[in-house]
Amino acid sequence: MMGIPQPAFYIFKCQQSAPPGMPKPSCVSQNNPESQQLMQHLSQTLMQKGIIGNVQPIQTSCLGRCQQGPVILVEPGHTMYVGLTKEKITRIIEEHIIGGNIVEEYVIPEQMWGDPMPVS
Repeated sequence: MMGIPQPAFYIFKCQQSAPPGMPKPSCVSQNNPESQQLMQHLSQTLMQKGIIGNVQPIQTSCLGRCQQGPVILVEPGHTMYVGLTKEKITRIIEEHIIGGNIVEEYVIPEQMWGDPMPVS
């Protein structure tokens, strides 16, 4: 019996926003109108490229890297992209998701994204 195929990629997009007047940065900001449009842009670009079935965009709350936001986490690969704009998301889809090459200049700096913590 064949199982239901799973997507090739999951893209987790942080949609956390800080309340107005809060000094802490957030991935969706009242002060950055483009940040409010990134999830829609991600989904629309995947549809336009004809890969929305192969790639699952998922809205999440905080991914814990607020200082580097807006951020997305691409799985498999555990690749976090930071400081996102619409243009950067389009390039990530074209080069990483379709082309298979991580867009290194948008990846979170290593000192901000170390090895996973052990579970025990």
